Order: sequence, then structure tokens, then C-alpha cells
Amino acid sequence: MALVGIIANPAASKDIRRLVAQGRVVPDWEKVNTVRRVMLGVQSVGVTKVLAMPDSSNLVRRASEDPMLAIDLEFLDMPALYSEGDTVRAAAAMAEQGVDCLVTLGGDGTNRAAVVGSRTIPMVAISTGTNNVFPAMVEGTLAGLAAGLVAQGKLNLSEVAVPSKTMNVYVDGELRDFALIDVALSKERFVSTKAIWDIDTLFEVFLTRAEPASIGLSSIGGRLEAVSLADDGGLQYRIAEPGTKASGGTTILAPIAPGVVPQVVISSWQRMAEGERLVIENRDCTVALDGERAFSVNRSQRLEMEVRRDGPPVVDVELALKVAASQGLFNLAQGN
Repeated sequence: MALVGIIANPAASKDIRRLVAQGRVVPDWEKVNTVRRVMLGVQSVGVTKVLAMPDSSNLVRRASEDPMLAIDLEFLDMPALYSEGDTVRAAAAMAEQGVDCLVTLGGDGTNRAAVVGSRTIPMVAISTGTNNVFPAMVEGTLAGLAAGLVAQGKLNLSEVAVPSKTMNVYVDGELRDFALIDVALSKERFVSTKAIWDIDTLFEVFLTRAEPASIGLSSIGGRLEAVSLADDGGLQYRIAEPGTKASGGTTILAPIAPGVVPQVVISSWQRMAEGERLVIENRDCTVALDGERAFSVNRSQRLEMEVRRDGPPVVDVELALKVAASQGLFNLAQGN
């Protein structure tokens, strides 16, 4: 029996960037409505069971309170500790229980936590976070339709999904952590407020994807050379010191946050080949993963970056529905 998982992050879109930029806040009622539409889409293509992560705002439970829903909804038997670890544990548990497709609601950080838990479950990622590149702005019903068809094996995954990339961070030769989209090095020596919002604190960035039509650090890279999910490798760039003029560098205009479009001076940049470690100049700094500071390193430690294609398959909802339509999966049998 096909099984769809749902992880909805109630904290997505509610960090400090709401105060320092013009970012949207996605209220809980809208997340509830989106989850409800996901379940209605899943149900319409014949999936009868959903496994969900319990959350502090009861998003999925509230979404299930609809007379049109007859789906069997089960919650993971786990405490809600109101931290990133909830998503990590939930994704791992879903992999163990045989979830066939995972629908996430959140931003890059939420999806990174899900991938920490499992890199094997195909994902349909719905954007409800801040600076999002990994998840897409997709209508919940359509996301549910695609997830349901993938979960039932009615679509060839290799035709409708692309394995995601990761940026792996090594400290003294050992894998320390990874990001799905960007690793940023900050001149600040302590983690402090986790969300990255001041571009002047950064000096070097590593991207798995450089998307011109995105917001955030990926958009800066996208002005240098576009790198999509389907493209091999990644991109690295260095940001000049504040006040530095563009002599010998490149000045670009990029939306680093909603409503914030500054001029950024890039001192150098290069493409990164998959599977090749890039050694970073030794200095004291903090390492941010997908927009949030994670840990500090000092100048005595060796820091290396490596982009690899070892993440979970990401379902392209629009493509999945197009393929499904071409195969007649939405055509109902005619009665005699």
C-alpha cells in the first residue's frame, strides 16, 4: 500500500529576517490550508494513508478536520521538542516505515533537516520559508497529486525527479556537515543569532545551485554563472570587504532578501567540479548552512568544501503532472 509522508514546519518564515527585510510571513492557517489541499490531492489519486510528523501548531491535525477527507492519517510516535531535530527524527522514522514519497512544507533549512534524516525518500518540497531555492512555490493540490502518483509507482521516478546535490563541509579531513543549497563563511566568530541576514558579515560562499530567479545567496551566484539543479557541480565566490571598489572585481545587483537588492562586489569566483574538495584559506569564522549559522572554526583547522550529487530525488511537480497526463493517468474509465 502506497504511503505518503508529510512534514510541516510551523516555524518556517518566522525568523529574524521578518524584521530586517520585507519577507512574507506564512500564517499557520495558510499552512493548514495547504496541508489540507495536499491530502485532498493525494486522496484523489487513490492513496489511502498518510504518515505525518506531530508539530507544535498541530498543522496536519487541523488540516485533517475536513468532511471531504477520508484518508487514514497516522502520526509518528515521537515527542515534539520544537527544534530542527524533530524534522530530522521524523524523516528518519518515515524512511524506516516505508514512506514512498515525502511532502515538506518549509524553507531550505526545513528540507536540509529532512535530508539529514533520510536521503532516500523522493521529495515534493513546498515553499513556506524565507529565502527558498530547494522548495518550490507550488499549489498544495498539485503537490498532492504528484506525490500520490509517485508514491504508487505510477510514474517513472527517473523521468520526473532529479537527484539533489549537497555541499559537504570537511573539518580536518572529517565530514562535519552539509548544506542543500549554500554554505556561507562569516567573519563573525560566534554562532549568535542563527539566521544570516547581513551580507557585510560574509566573505565566501559555496553553492550547489546558482539560480538567477531566486532570492538570497544563490541569486548572487546566478549573476556570475547560472547553475541549476540539473547542472553538474557548483559555484564558489568571494565577497569583497565592505567599502571596496570594484577594481579587479565585479559589482552585481542581487536580491539577497525580500525587498533588499544591494550592489555586491565580488572579488573572485569559480565553478566547482563534483567530487573535488576545495581547500579554504585558514581563518577564524563561523559556517552557515542554508542560511543559518551552524558552527565555528578557527585558523588552526583545515576547512574543505565538496559538492556531490548524493541527495534525495526532488520531484518536479509540473513535469510529473505533464507526464501523468500524457500517460492517461487522469482519464477515468468510461461506463458501458
